[in-house]
Amino acid sequence: MRRLLGIAIVILGLWSCKSGQNYQGVEVLAYDTYRTDDLSRRLDSFPVNVDTLFIDSAVNINWYSLFPDEVLQDLIQQALENNQDLQIAAESIQQAQAALVVQRSQMLPSIGYSAGAQRGNFAGFNLGSTQNVFTGFGSVNWEIDFWGKYRRLNEAAQAAILASEEGHRAVKLSLVNTVATTYFRLLEYKMRLEISEQTLSLRDSMLSIIEQRFDKGIIAEIDLNQAQIQKAIAAGSIPIWERLIVSSENLLSRLIGQLPDQKETGISLLEQPEEIDFPEILPGELLVRRPDILIAEQDVVEANAFLGSAKASRLPNISLSGLLGVTGSQFSSLGSDGASWNIGASILGPLFNWGALQRQVDIEESRTRQAIINYERTVLSAYEEVENLLYSIESLKKELIARREHVEAAVKAQFLSQERYNQGVTSYLEYLESQRQAFDAQLNLAGTKQELLSSYSSLYVALGGGW
Repeated sequence: MRRLLGIAIVILGLWSCKSGQNYQGVEVLAYDTYRTDDLSRRLDSFPVNVDTLFIDSAVNINWYSLFPDEVLQDLIQQALENNQDLQIAAESIQQAQAALVVQRSQMLPSIGYSAGAQRGNFAGFNLGSTQNVFTGFGSVNWEIDFWGKYRRLNEAAQAAILASEEGHRAVKLSLVNTVATTYFRLLEYKMRLEISEQTLSLRDSMLSIIEQRFDKGIIAEIDLNQAQIQKAIAAGSIPIWERLIVSSENLLSRLIGQLPDQKETGISLLEQPEEIDFPEILPGELLVRRPDILIAEQDVVEANAFLGSAKASRLPNISLSGLLGVTGSQFSSLGSDGASWNIGASILGPLFNWGALQRQVDIEESRTRQAIINYERTVLSAYEEVENLLYSIESLKKELIARREHVEAAVKAQFLSQERYNQGVTSYLEYLESQRQAFDAQLNLAGTKQELLSSYSSLYVALGGGW
């Protein structure tokens, strides 16, 4: 009993050992605040080990509170339910979970059976005369994971599941952002179309007046030509926006899993909110909120696990096997002579492989370093994206104020120029220039408002979203 107890203790001790090091997190630089408020301020960074961080579940951003337009909310909900890309990502989770079950099975005994019937004078030994041999056995084979090779592979499979789950969340966030930005572009194109149609109507009316004046010899032909040019410019812009509207509607249809069709819109572009409050999410919290960063971290975990498995492959494999069954010369006499059994153990280890196993370890070490570098790069890219979006939103708000002032002044100048031209105070070229400026100012206002709304949507994704 003492010997058996000692052997059991040794086996348990070996079983608890795993080749390689356990994942201990990645150390990256972080900082307390963003530089948006003061671009000249120098922010002091400090090292953070991601293994010590946790996510604050109270900090949440819901897309339906971010976008008050009910039509947009309905489009996003349909996309989350029907989008094929999201369904494909969900299947990846199922595949990763199944792969974990497969991997775990490598750590357990393999149980099988065999049966056979033979006739001859040799069945592994000389029978002397021709005989029938019938056999039926159950077998057990178990490779004991002394060095943790399969446990490391199990860790890698678990990391793959977590990565696939974060990948699914990343697709969700990207889908919400794509639907929202496409919808805002659709609103922009509709506004641009409306501006172009109004401008065309105005220029068409003005052209009629110019033609009458030309027919009476009041104005030169150059004025008529200029009026025709301006009408053609406005008319030529209309099919451009119509084409972009159709392509945006078709994209929205695909995103929500439907055939191309016309899409209704809700709140107009200029009536969409310009101030959207986000919860305070510090730079360090991005490390546990953003799917791309969490995927990169699981890649490090997976690479570290493969490294441990590669190290374990250099050590001997110990296997146990057992066989229990019956034999007989007649099928009806199976088991008449008692059960046949066999139990054994084997050890198989590498001796000379010309450095192949060590080179495999070197490869996995390199892949682990590569995964860590990729993680660091992903973190830096995340900081860059959030910083750019925060500053873009602030600058676009200021730009939007200037755009509105520009539109107001340009429209007023257009009206005054027309009055001055009708009274013969100024040239037609001045009036045409004021027309052009008013037209461009209104189009620019639409573009800036769309950029602001899309930036809010992108910031939602950049901060890690919420559900």
